[in-house]
Amino acid sequence: MSATHGRFVWYELMTTDTDAAKDFYTKVVGWGAQPAPNPTMPYTLFTAGETLVGGMMDQPEESKQMGAPPSWLGYVAADDVDATTDQARSLGGAVYVEPRDIPDVGRFSVIADPQQAAIGLFKWSAPMPEAPAAPETPGRIGWHELATTDWEKAYAFYNALFGWQKADAMDMGAMGVYQIFAAGGPAIGGMFNKPPVVPATFWLYYFNVDDFDAAVERVKAGGGEIINGPMQVPGGSWIIQAKDPQGAMFALVGRRG
Repeated sequence: MSATHGRFVWYELMTTDTDAAKDFYTKVVGWGAQPAPNPTMPYTLFTAGETLVGGMMDQPEESKQMGAPPSWLGYVAADDVDATTDQARSLGGAVYVEPRDIPDVGRFSVIADPQQAAIGLFKWSAPMPEAPAAPETPGRIGWHELATTDWEKAYAFYNALFGWQKADAMDMGAMGVYQIFAAGGPAIGGMFNKPPVVPATFWLYYFNVDDFDAAVERVKAGGGEIINGPMQVPGGSWIIQAKDPQGAMFALVGRRG
């Protein structure tokens, strides 16, 4: 197993209005946006400085017909996309998109864990240059959070598939345990059992911002909807969970003042 296997390496927004979403996220998060070179379909690349951090495409028609809302999808590096896809299936997961190639880019699949939260697998055609950055660097993805129905079973799945390790666990009282996890280094995310009123399991991605309060105001001004927060989290940062104007869930994390 390589050092990159099990690390989040890409984030993709599938939405119903790419022009509006580009305007929203470039203003709220501070990303740059540019068309992908020689894409097989229209595709926008988001950048933090000179670093590529994610992409955006039109929501597939079959997804719209199924009633799925616009959403962000995180991709995790796999040494062998085909073998890891098969392993996910054998561990009780589902396969939404069978392994396939993106010419001159890489190979990917889309799976769901046994609790039906979707996540992508990816392997670049050529190794991407490392772009190390401090944990709170604006524009980078600062946290990965799984709201599920049984976090212990979900953790067992991801531990087997990616080698993720348990870190600290926080007691959230009536909401139960918040299990933090790592991918061979510092903690990168957490998982917990969602409240019954939340209809589906899902991954939520937290985007780092430099001025938290200003970013919250930009969400409101841009037509986004704040679902939860602002609230302070251990370590002193502040978060909100929100929906963009097209309905995709996202979160922001940053410092006040």
